[in-house]
Order: sequence, then structure tokens, then C-alpha cells
Amino acid sequence: MARWLSRLTLNQKLGALALLLGAGAIFAAPSRGGAVSLDPAELAVIVQREVDHVRVEEVADWIVQGRADYRLVDLRDEKAYAEYHIPGAELIPITGLVPGAEGPGLRQEPPLARNEKVVLYSDGGIHSAQAWFLLRAKQYAGVYILRGGLQEWKDSVLFPSLPAAATPAQRVTFAKMAEVSRFFGGQPQDVPGAAHPAVAPALRMADMPASAPPPASVAPKKKKKEGC
Repeated sequence: MARWLSRLTLNQKLGALALLLGAGAIFAAPSRGGAVSLDPAELAVIVQREVDHVRVEEVADWIVQGRADYRLVDLRDEKAYAEYHIPGAELIPITGLVPGAEGPGLRQEPPLARNEKVVLYSDGGIHSAQAWFLLRAKQYAGVYILRGGLQEWKDSVLFPSLPAAATPAQRVTFAKMAEVSRFFGGQPQDVPGAAHPAVAPALRMADMPASAPPPASVAPKKKKKEGC
């Protein structure tokens, strides 16, 4: 089942979740007995126009700029978060996003304000889409999914690779992404097909390089649509 889900695109995953929610898209909120509703037509437009996600290159650029007008939420477990997470990301499991979730150590109310811009990510599975639906159902309008999740962050930001028989334009893009990679403690892969090295724990924001000038902004390259 997990392998099948990993092969779906982001839109396919969101579509599958919409079907599971049913034609009326109504489901019960845990432990409260209340119900929340989703507008299927509105969600279909959001998914179709792809305004519900941001690219890893955009988030990297925001971090480099030191922007503070968004929150980056890591939905994985504590062990995975401790091993590596995107700098500045905060750990909030899906159960911590749902009002009324009960259990030791779980927040009783969503720690997110409805006027905030929130970017959700997981390893690259369906958890981001699930969390997106839950928050949209609770009228959190500024919620986005990091396209490709943490796996895409590693592939494009930490370990960008130079395509075989790269064109001059691709070499220029790779050179810029190589600067971004080094800024985040990654390692550019200038040998096509090279395996990614082990990922070191994420740098704290206070430990981000300050002596060298931050890398220039890089326009996100066009990629095939992958899972969240």
C-alpha cells in the first residue's frame, strides 16, 4: 500500500483523499463529536491550479533571506526529526494539528493561527496531504504542501546533481544550486549518478553560515510532479 501511494503524484494523492472524504466531504473531528466540511468544488480548483504547494527552491530562498512570514512544519516523528530536518522547521505531528486530540504530550488545540502561512512537509508520502486536508477543513486558508517533501529537499537543495551531457544553461543553474547546497551544509553532485552521502543533522538557524555572502536566488527548475 505504501509503495503504491509513493508512486502517486501530489494531485493524485489529494484526489484520493477527496474520494475517501466522500461526496459531501464531511468527517468528524476527533473527541469533540463535531463535524467540519470541505467544499469539493473549491478543493478541486485548488488542486487543479496547483496553488496548494511550494517548491523546495522557494523555501531554501526564504531561509537564505531570513524571512519570518511563514512557518515550516515537519510532520514526521521525533526520531526522524532529530536525525535531520530543514533548518527552521518545527516538529508538529498530525495529531497536534487536530483540535481535541487526546493523549500524553499532545496539544489540545492547533498551535497555528488561521492568518499564518504554513508549509507542511513529510518524507515524501501522503502525510502532508492528510494534514493539509485537516487544516483546510478547519478553515486554515494559508496552508501549503512542500512539493516532494524532504526527499525533494535532499535531491534538489542538499545534493543537486549535474545532468549527464548538461547544456550550458543547466551548468549555470547547477553552479547556483551548488552555492545553495553548500550554504545548507550539503554536497553538490557534479558526477551524474553519484550516490548521496549521509545527511548530517540540520544546522540550527544560529549556525547558518554568516561569513560568506548568501547564495543568489535561483528560479526553481521545472520538474515532474511528485508526491508531497
